[in-house]
Amino acid sequence: MNYMRQHGLVIRFRFVVLRQLIPASALLALSTFAAFAFAPSQAAPQPASEAEMTLYTRISALNACIAAANGVDFNKSIGIAGETLSQVIQGQNGGAIKQLGAKPLPVEELRKGSINSVLIGVSQVCPDLMPADVREKIKQALQQQQAKPAK
Repeated sequence: MNYMRQHGLVIRFRFVVLRQLIPASALLALSTFAAFAFAPSQAAPQPASEAEMTLYTRISALNACIAAANGVDFNKSIGIAGETLSQVIQGQNGGAIKQLGAKPLPVEELRKGSINSVLIGVSQVCPDLMPADVREKIKQALQQQQAKPAK
């Protein structure tokens, strides 16, 4: 088999085998998100800025990539990462996103948008782990979005 060692990780073909790190990274991510999501706030939450959304999405996408690379069903990893993202936005920002206005989004809209954000993030972070049909749909959706004139 074709193995390569790099920074203490075993890289096999294009997949990083992190079986020993998954429980630790999952606990770290869970504790980090729990601290953000459930921390008591003194002031009213502010809508999530573009920078916050980028951070939240990248973390969620990375978690989905790690899960998928280690054998978790792709749809399940996306669903978990999407729910995590929506919970963080609710906990930190009261469910509001600045780019969409100051009004909090309904939970179902937040979940759908979070899943879409995670899919886009995964297409940027680890596209090789996406099923080909999903990768193609994301690519087409992004091309259509770029073709639309700005408002």
